[in-house]
Amino acid sequence: MTSRSAGRRPHPLRWVLSRAMVRSWLHSFRTSRSALYFRARNRFATTPVRGDAPVVVSLTSYGSRIRTVHLAVESMAHGTVRPRRLILWLEDPAVVADPPAPLARLVRRGLEIRATEDWGPHKKYYPYVRSEARHELPLVIADDDVLYGETWLEELLAVHERHPGDVVAHRAHRMRLQAGRIQPYATWVPGAPARASLQTFATGTSGVLYPPHLLDALREAGSGFTACAPRADDVWLHAVALRHGVGTRPVHDGRTTYRPIPRLVIRGLKTTNVLRGGNDMQIAATYSASDVEELERARAAEGP
Repeated sequence: MTSRSAGRRPHPLRWVLSRAMVRSWLHSFRTSRSALYFRARNRFATTPVRGDAPVVVSLTSYGSRIRTVHLAVESMAHGTVRPRRLILWLEDPAVVADPPAPLARLVRRGLEIRATEDWGPHKKYYPYVRSEARHELPLVIADDDVLYGETWLEELLAVHERHPGDVVAHRAHRMRLQAGRIQPYATWVPGAPARASLQTFATGTSGVLYPPHLLDALREAGSGFTACAPRADDVWLHAVALRHGVGTRPVHDGRTTYRPIPRLVIRGLKTTNVLRGGNDMQIAATYSASDVEELERARAAEGP
């Protein structure tokens, strides 16, 4: 090796890429290790998945994802607090009647598997809000492709106890408005200030808590989402909250994300709604002129 080559430093881009690759590898390793732990836990654990926390947790699954949804449920059951009810909504009556072995084991520990019509992503909350004449407990909706952290539910409940009238979200975006129009979803700012705001838009992947009075409003709103936001439950949930003056308050800075279940290829909602602009079409169909005026008033009062 010449003295010239010996003194040559690595290209900065190569160094940055190497660090990114190491971080990605470590993230994948930790996620796979967590998934293995929850697989083992599912086979051998006997502890209940339910507890005494005054909240209901609800999620849905479909297709091939039903084979791995038990990992998401196990991660919830491993939390520092456990909900009073934990419900998985499925549209296939055959699976409800005879669930796969991992789900059957969870049923014996307290998981409720209930049948529902195919309401798309709205299955995670709409069958539940319809089932109660008057809601007494908040509802947390979760996704079927995430390994949740131990304190995810405890943190949502802690904020709810201090601010019981707000929607509480681990992950949120700040809506952008310009010239009286809602700007494209891809331009919205990730995260949100630590206060309740009508401009803060909760995204359900990391868990969102909805207070009882909003659940009553969602029941009264009915299935109107089928006409305007059939594949965008977050859009409909925010629009109903906006119309009832219910702001969204983030946990921390609204940027919390949890590890996805390994080897689960995500198709459908993310591709359709975000990458292909499906969110923007459903936003345009959902928010009325008076909704946008309300958002403009909130922006004037709070700032962007």
